[in-house]
Amino acid sequence: MPSGRGFGGAMAAAAASANSDMFDEIVMAEERFHGEGYQEGYAEGSHVGVIEGRRYGSLHGAKIGSEIGSYLGFALTWQCLLQKCTDEKNSKKIRALDSLIGMIQKFPYEDPTYDKLQEDLEKIRGKFKQVCSMLNIQSDFRIDTERSSLTF
Repeated sequence: MPSGRGFGGAMAAAAASANSDMFDEIVMAEERFHGEGYQEGYAEGSHVGVIEGRRYGSLHGAKIGSEIGSYLGFALTWQCLLQKCTDEKNSKKIRALDSLIGMIQKFPYEDPTYDKLQEDLEKIRGKFKQVCSMLNIQSDFRIDTERSSLTF
């Protein structure tokens, strides 16, 4: 026996190594399952997040579209009503309506990543309130989700 250990010593060393490997496998299994669980959870969360984000974006976009559409319809209607009036007082109202219509027409409907979307929307809302004030009309815009009606 050249190694200095007997046959029994080799068996003991092999058994100790097997016990150590089994312990390592148990510890590593916990880490492996933790990692796999994290990956599965992350993938599922990402999928659900995309669905929820798309639903929220569609709903929010529809509300903004409805709001801006009502402003445009309001402005075009008043533009037609004031078209025949040529005095200075009405020409200021018509210029304000033209400005509101121009702002709405330039609004980037097709680009949700436009960085000044909220800023431009606030400007349109401000111009709408200004026009309403000039026309002596109450400007509190509300969408009633129960009855789908607009209130001015």
